[in-house]
Amino acid sequence: MIAGSATVVALGVGVAVVLTQIGTGKAVAGPQAPAPAETAVVTKTDLADRRSVSGKLGYGAETTLAGRKQGTITGLPAIGDVLDRGRSVYQVDAKPVPLFYGRIPMYRPVGPGVTDGPDVKLIEENLKALGYGGFGTPDEKFTAATANAIKKWQKANKLDQNGTIAVGDVVVTPDSFRVSTVVASLGAQATADVLKYTGGNRGVTAQIKAEQRDSAKPGAKVTVNIGGKQVPGTVKQVTVAPPDNNPAPGQPGDTKFDVSISLDDAGAVTAPDGSTVDVRFTVNSQKGVLTVPVGALLALAEGGYALEVVDGSSRRLVPVKTGLYADGKVEVSGPDVREGLRVVTTS
Repeated sequence: MIAGSATVVALGVGVAVVLTQIGTGKAVAGPQAPAPAETAVVTKTDLADRRSVSGKLGYGAETTLAGRKQGTITGLPAIGDVLDRGRSVYQVDAKPVPLFYGRIPMYRPVGPGVTDGPDVKLIEENLKALGYGGFGTPDEKFTAATANAIKKWQKANKLDQNGTIAVGDVVVTPDSFRVSTVVASLGAQATADVLKYTGGNRGVTAQIKAEQRDSAKPGAKVTVNIGGKQVPGTVKQVTVAPPDNNPAPGQPGDTKFDVSISLDDAGAVTAPDGSTVDVRFTVNSQKGVLTVPVGALLALAEGGYALEVVDGSSRRLVPVKTGLYADGKVEVSGPDVREGLRVVTTS
């Protein structure tokens, strides 16, 4: 019979337990060295929680352009044409209907005697961008200088030089566009639908639910995974999805939104139109915070979390508060937490 005593030595949370038995002058079972613990360093970095949705590569959703000028269509663009400010979109009675940029449609003739309004400023902004100024900084007040600039623009486009731009004399869109479908035909009345258009550059369209709306505001930055390549992009427009993609009135369900995304370097994307891509929206972010792998968190019996800090050959528990979780990391803070601390982790 072997006489002796059994001793349990705990070297720290998550550390192997060593059991040894000591007899009279002879060790029955020798000490077993604990497996070395995996560690990580507390780092200061930016953290972002992102959510992914599926999207399609292409030119975005189509918008129908309705004709608003009396007369006969005598000229039409070709599918695939990209039209910029000042270009003729189509022709009516052998006269061009040029493109102006703006966020509101023309709703009245703009000419001598017109009252102040945002449409006056729209006209002046476009005239100045096209090289027809003389009225100072674009504003909502129509002056003789505005009329003179309109006449010069009309002369250059071989239009009647009357100093007035009527509702159907120009097409107004927020930006340049690409002709995706030609609806009208030569000889048709110009008050019918003329064409359908999309964005001028290739981009991505995705659909989100109502609860994701806050992370997809115009101007928000996104990351698009296209065939394994990460391409940065920017949300350009968010619109309510067509009825076919939304629940019927009175039926349960979330409203869905179509999101149009421009790519920062669309020319570098070689994938074909219609390719499925992964779009990552930033839901929450923190800059310059201390982080550790999620596997470094230890749940305390009394509640809350701690880190097991490795300091040479010793270890100690340091309580922490947790913040944002993202990409397998977690934000941590506390009076004893600092950048560079080495902690035990399982991942």
